Amino acid sequence: MKKIATVVTSGYEDSELTSPKHALESAGNVVDIIESSADEVIKGEHGDTQKVDLSIDDAKFDDYDALLLPGGGSPDALRVDERYVNFIKKFLMANKPVFAICHGPQFFIQTGLTNELKLTAYTTIRYDLFYAGAEVLDKSVVVDKKHNLVTSRTPDDLADFNREMINLLK
Repeated sequence: MKKIATVVTSGYEDSELTSPKHALESAGNVVDIIESSADEVIKGEHGDTQKVDLSIDDAKFDDYDALLLPGGGSPDALRVDERYVNFIKKFLMANKPVFAICHGPQFFIQTGLTNELKLTAYTTIRYDLFYAGAEVLDKSVVVDKKHNLVTSRTPDDLADFNREMINLLK
């Protein structure tokens, strides 16, 4: 059993949280939703709701084996807060598995580590990631084995994304 942190707030793309979360939990893992306040309810762009398990102030990097970053408006809203950026940066620096889909890779720009990564993302942010130094590919899923990073572009890629997440955790 692995423990997975999910950094997310209201405005997430529903399926990009629910589908990977379900896949991870079905494989025997525990997924914690981390946001600013524990026990709050966050809302997806299409009506999904999730209860926050832990506040970012109480989340401890060492308690987690991997990190999930769903897309939608959530990454853009949270990446202005250093607490989230620093939490995510620790995963990248420690080469712990990171799973980011759609707009999730936006977080990487703030970490200053983008120039080391090979990834994909939603169309509109691929250029931002490229200009920040990332090797950006247009594929349904990109696995950067050197950095234990799995990325995908859109909800259409969830089957490939979920498969590679589970494979990386084995």
